[in-house]
Amino acid sequence: MFRASLFLSLLMFTIPGQSASQPPAEVLADCILCHGTDGRGNEPVAAPRLAGVEAWYLERQLEAFRMGWRGSHPEDDQGREMRPMAVMLDDDLLPSLAAWFAEQDTPDPSPTLTGRPARGAQLYSLCATCHGTKGEGNRSLGAPALAGQNDWYLARQLHLYRNQQRGHEREDIYGQQMLAMIGPLVDDQAVLDVVAYINTFTE
Repeated sequence: MFRASLFLSLLMFTIPGQSASQPPAEVLADCILCHGTDGRGNEPVAAPRLAGVEAWYLERQLEAFRMGWRGSHPEDDQGREMRPMAVMLDDDLLPSLAAWFAEQDTPDPSPTLTGRPARGAQLYSLCATCHGTKGEGNRSLGAPALAGQNDWYLARQLHLYRNQQRGHEREDIYGQQMLAMIGPLVDDQAVLDVVAYINTFTE
């Protein structure tokens, strides 16, 4: 209890001049506890980077967790941990929370996985249709940027799609879209290869 109070006090000290558009410090404290300082990601608890991720995408994912489109499959352990955190958020907090993380500027994460980028480039050609040739994303297609995201997180999400543990809800139209495109990633090595290629976007 003392550690949690101390953490909150430090967080409130490091976020001066809280404005109406900034989410409450206690809400940020809950998020940062898992997602790391400024939302830079935290691999030991499998919490991905939020810093710099598009606000529209973050808000959409929070809604997906709240609606049960994400985090409802029994095999998605991390998603099931995230869902109750999203459910507890008030509706009016979602835009400011997403915007705050989107505005954070942190160094790109270092690669943690090894694959074959040359083969990954071939596999990525289908991904580029929505996510862009350099993983820059495309809002009009609902596709987030991939460049600068934790590679271990990208690999895990691709595995979830491959196993139909994410995107399986009919209402999740973007998840359904991903399921339709995941075909070329036929095995674990293919996932590693395409993620290794995505890692080259930030070099």
